[in-house]
Amino acid sequence: MNTDFTRMYIDGEWQKGNSEKTMKNVNPFTGEELFTIQAATKEDLNRAYDAATLAQEKWATELPQVKRGILEKAITVMEDNKGVIMDWIIKESGSTYMKATSEFHASLNILKEATTYPYRMEGKILPSQVPGKENRVYRNPLGVIGIISPWNFPFHLAIRSIAPALATGNAVVIKPATDTPVTGGLIFASIFEAAGLPKGLLNVIVGRGSEIGDDIVTHPAPRLISFTGSTEVGRHIGELAGRGLKKTALELGGNNAFIVLDDANLDQAVDSALFGKFYHQGQICMAVNRIFVHKDIYDEFAERFIQQAAKLKYGNPAEEDTNVGPLINREQVDRILKDIEGSVEQGAKIRLGGQAQGNVLQPTVMTGVTNSMPLAENEIFGPVAILIPFENDEEAIQLANAYPYGLSGSVHSSNLERGTQVAHKIHTGMIHVNDQSVNDEPHMPFGGEKDSGLGRFNGEWVLEEFTTLKWLSVQHDRRNYGPFINRLK
Repeated sequence: MNTDFTRMYIDGEWQKGNSEKTMKNVNPFTGEELFTIQAATKEDLNRAYDAATLAQEKWATELPQVKRGILEKAITVMEDNKGVIMDWIIKESGSTYMKATSEFHASLNILKEATTYPYRMEGKILPSQVPGKENRVYRNPLGVIGIISPWNFPFHLAIRSIAPALATGNAVVIKPATDTPVTGGLIFASIFEAAGLPKGLLNVIVGRGSEIGDDIVTHPAPRLISFTGSTEVGRHIGELAGRGLKKTALELGGNNAFIVLDDANLDQAVDSALFGKFYHQGQICMAVNRIFVHKDIYDEFAERFIQQAAKLKYGNPAEEDTNVGPLINREQVDRILKDIEGSVEQGAKIRLGGQAQGNVLQPTVMTGVTNSMPLAENEIFGPVAILIPFENDEEAIQLANAYPYGLSGSVHSSNLERGTQVAHKIHTGMIHVNDQSVNDEPHMPFGGEKDSGLGRFNGEWVLEEFTTLKWLSVQHDRRNYGPFINRLK
């Protein structure tokens, strides 16, 4: 497997971008420059889309066992290079060893699920209202899919589009986030090259958004744009795609609620909240953003939660027992510190942490928070936990639904039916009773409502996203067109 990632990958060849500008890849913990790459231009992008378009025509008709075989080889390549992949996840995205391990295995499971797709391109034969007619419905690949991957879970969130796209007969062009060009894109070129994927089916473009960002979407080749990232950028992508009547699969921001009802098992709820809030420094779209605790147990929950959060080890992500590593860059740190300051000015109290060393923000817990403070109003995307009290179930539901996001969430109650009823009333695409909000299984529908996105990933649902249906009818007997034709005789 190639490990020189100083070039991008177009039509099966590793080559330099043609932009005069370069892009530095930096370790967010150490500040070390990992490498510099020549950025792509619109001409590079055009060549990638042209190659994908040409290669996809043959790939669409390839036998299912051939498609499956290449995906199975990709699994073997991943397993054989686990150490290399995890090392890049850690040093490029600031992931802890624990998170990198989990991300690797989640990605492997996505690939394993995708190996089933070539044999799940099912059609139907349906009855007709016309005598002698047979109605057939075929499921076909869309053609070319443009993928824009994020920096927080770059390996997993890229492969969950790449694998099903290829498995269903599509070709792909990937633009990874500028902070994670390897784990969000280039490493997949290396994996699938080693697996024997035909040239042109997977292309990776590393470029600045200012130079090629909109062109990824507006180019006539892609019929679907898969994007994971902020709601602001996702809305812009949706607008651009709409002009070209393209499909979109958008997984966007979240302001996820974690509700602790008055009958909850506190030890279970505390453990759940710690993981959902601080896993990967809270830089997860599904991460717990607002922790709502019933007023009667608020103080006890807060004390237990703070006591446990204080035990979390933070710092070097390469050390295997580190719980909280660095944020992706200083801009993210400063943004969160500003929201902490704004919330404190409005009455919130810092009970733990609140300081940063470089890009490492201490695990932070705040009480006295209201649902209108900056930390509650905005997606935190960092290791800051805010505890908000509520009076009753109805108020908890109202507070949870107060903002226009609906990605994930959780409810804790010892009464499963009560917890389920509350969960039903939260306007979100995913929610979990007696668990935390960070859940993703390769066979379950993943996606949000409202400002948290459009479409669903994983399982049979991504098959719907990445394919199209064609109605083909066959008239077996000569059709009688009635008076329209009879009058001509």
